[in-house]
Amino acid sequence: MIVNDFIEAIEELAPSYYAEDFDNTGLLIGENSMEVTGALITLDALESVVDEAIETRCNLIISFHPIIFTGLKKLNRKSYVERVVHKAIKHDIAIYAMHTALDNVSNGVNGMICEKLGLKNTSVLIPKLKTIKKLTTYVPKASAETVRNALFEAGGGSIGNYDLCSFNSQGIGTFNGNENSNPTIGEPGKTQFEEEIQINLTFSSHLQSKILKALFKSHPYEEVAYEVETLENKDQHRGIGMLGELETPLGITEVLSLVKEVFKTKVIRHSELKDKAIKRIAVLGGSGAFAIENAKAAKAELYITADLKYHDFYKAENQIILADIGHYESEQYTKDLIHAYLTKKFPNFALVLSNINTNPIQYY
Repeated sequence: MIVNDFIEAIEELAPSYYAEDFDNTGLLIGENSMEVTGALITLDALESVVDEAIETRCNLIISFHPIIFTGLKKLNRKSYVERVVHKAIKHDIAIYAMHTALDNVSNGVNGMICEKLGLKNTSVLIPKLKTIKKLTTYVPKASAETVRNALFEAGGGSIGNYDLCSFNSQGIGTFNGNENSNPTIGEPGKTQFEEEIQINLTFSSHLQSKILKALFKSHPYEEVAYEVETLENKDQHRGIGMLGELETPLGITEVLSLVKEVFKTKVIRHSELKDKAIKRIAVLGGSGAFAIENAKAAKAELYITADLKYHDFYKAENQIILADIGHYESEQYTKDLIHAYLTKKFPNFALVLSNINTNPIQYY
């Protein structure tokens, strides 16, 4: 097993293509070709976690948060980030970060929060836009099946539960072949005619390079004519935050008690409570102040998130209850999610779930 095997598996769950532009996801330290002796799964890649990796003989750390977020100009071990990077490099330990790539899939961070709270009828709070692309190309009729199968194998032709691929006869195409043409058609220098098939195929945006690679490899022409366009859509499976419903409406104090129990916290900062039954809940793990208006627009009665500032609570405006449960608390089950997923992918490999609580915030 090499690092790239894990990257490919992770990309199936949370493609880095959908990470936010400000983020720093992917392989931060190490090389794709490194042999992996064991993988440690953690929320944060701290120095203590690197020590844990050394003790458990893991030379790959798969972290939710990226240890390198902004540029590093020095490695003098003066900051906690520098110490982590220095120790990881010294001990030949690779570090991979998922972060907002995992935030932006429905079965990721926020899906896990919904599962822990027992929410039903879940949907994405802020769907990603323009995540579907369409390929149009022309193929000789005799090669259409080969090209189509190659595109299917690359992941094209279906979005969610729908197959989206069509083939249309386009009549006659012209070819000017010579002895160097690939393929050579007829006598050199003479214009030849062959019926072409138009292939229209949709695919998820993150697969574009893979789709085009399959097209070029399977297509018989030396120069392939094709067009890729971005379609207008709201993705129902990718985006930030989630909405869900309690199976049975509960009073707000009952809901907050449930949240305290599930997320193991004694303190929840919240806006003014309203004496009404709560059923529809919006959630967003980590810093979620930016999505308050989205939660209100979605008619959520309660919005569970973290890192709300003083003035953010005013935005409730008696339309919603805002609940800040803490950054670490909201994301604490993420490493369990990653570990469970990779265990299914690599059932016979050494995958270690970190035992270290990386929460930097303590309560008195």
